[in-house]
Amino acid sequence: MLHAVRQRVTIGQDGTISLHVPDLKPGSLADVIILEAPDQKPKKGLTSFIGKGKGCYKSVDEVDDFIRNERILWD
Repeated sequence: MLHAVRQRVTIGQDGTISLHVPDLKPGSLADVIILEAPDQKPKKGLTSFIGKGKGCYKSVDEVDDFIRNERILWD
């Protein structure tokens, strides 16, 4: 059975990488693939946009009027 392990590691000064996987059987063979993580900010989730639209409408009635007018334009 194929067992996959994913770990985020920090490359040492001399280029070494240390992995500790106690679930693997001692003496068994393993293939290691190294993918260097890109240096970029983490992507924002949808929840980061909550509350960003505050102030667009002054009241709930104003929102209802806008939606009602849009629906009239669609017809």
